[in-house]
Amino acid sequence: MNDTQRRHRLLIIDDDSIVRQSIVTYLADSGFEVLEAGNGQQGLDLFFSQSPDIVLTDLRMPGIDGLQVLRMIHEASPDTPVIVISGAGVVADVVEALRLGASDYLIKPIVDIEMLEHSINKSLERKALLADNQRYRNELESANRVLRENLRVLERDQKAGRQVQRRLLPQHPQTRGQYHVTQHIEPSLYLSGDFIDFAYLGHRYLAFYLADVSGHGASSAFVTVWLKHLVTRLVREEELYADASSFEQGPAHLLDVINQELLDTSLGHHLTLFTGVIDTQTHQLRYCVAGHLPMPVMVTDAGASFLPGEGKAVGIFKDAQWTVWTADLPETFHLLALSDGVLEVLSADNLADKELELLARLSNMPPSIEAACEALQLSTVTEAPDDIAVLSISRGLTSA
Repeated sequence: MNDTQRRHRLLIIDDDSIVRQSIVTYLADSGFEVLEAGNGQQGLDLFFSQSPDIVLTDLRMPGIDGLQVLRMIHEASPDTPVIVISGAGVVADVVEALRLGASDYLIKPIVDIEMLEHSINKSLERKALLADNQRYRNELESANRVLRENLRVLERDQKAGRQVQRRLLPQHPQTRGQYHVTQHIEPSLYLSGDFIDFAYLGHRYLAFYLADVSGHGASSAFVTVWLKHLVTRLVREEELYADASSFEQGPAHLLDVINQELLDTSLGHHLTLFTGVIDTQTHQLRYCVAGHLPMPVMVTDAGASFLPGEGKAVGIFKDAQWTVWTADLPETFHLLALSDGVLEVLSADNLADKELELLARLSNMPPSIEAACEALQLSTVTEAPDDIAVLSISRGLTSA
């Protein structure tokens, strides 16, 4: 017998003292702690006072018989195994005993006492297994309750975070003179790692950026909040885009500062960006690309085409530099900057074909962000595989 078996307490109820003593002696020698009773009432008294792990009971006894003992024990403690031992192998008794919850039914005389020990061990194993299963169920139910509560808290927190993000987005649409700007964000979760901001500065410049933070969820959304405050500080304290000299190198300076701040603060994320500024008097666009895909799409009467440009993402390379690209804007145009989540909803198999499909979808549509979202079928995306952001800037298109 192992140490686990030695801890088991058995109760034997049998009015035949010779049979009872032979079983008690054998099981005691095998290492069990054995209690004994000569009748049903004495057995029940011991059961309720000593709480044995298993009960062996004779069936035919004066007064309270084995079936009554079995019934009362099963009602009080359904998990306690009861083995019925009887000299009468009547089928009806066997059926009734098993119906009442007996774990086994053995016929006297027990010629092979090891068979009894085997039945005891099997019954105790089943009891232990049931106890383990119940414990696992209780632990699982407890874990599920905690999980459900955490999910409710997380959902509340994410909804609150989403409201914060929405309040940080610029008021849109905005129209000034010939220029019209607006945006649309389709988050894959409550919180988005994509962010758009734009503003008219100095009564002359329209500055903007579309950022895509690596990762998803709360940590990425936190970086968008950090980015909003950083850019706001640059505009207010360093007067970014306040004059012509800032217009020349402003986009590159903005990326320099974001890159350095990301590396210094170790937020654990990098960003891809498309950022630029339009001089609404000379109608010149100056912009930088920081690892952004797809490239912004310029839609004119001649069709749709990608703006040229390239550059490294921010937050990775300490000494990264960015080229400022220049474009003279036509009298009428519709510029669409999109985050890479839009590539996930296109049907083509590779990037080159997806880019061709994107141009095809955006080339023949009314000049509005609603039409662009419809062309990209964003309204049919029930669960976006990635955040999708669309920044729309147009000139001379009153329907935009």
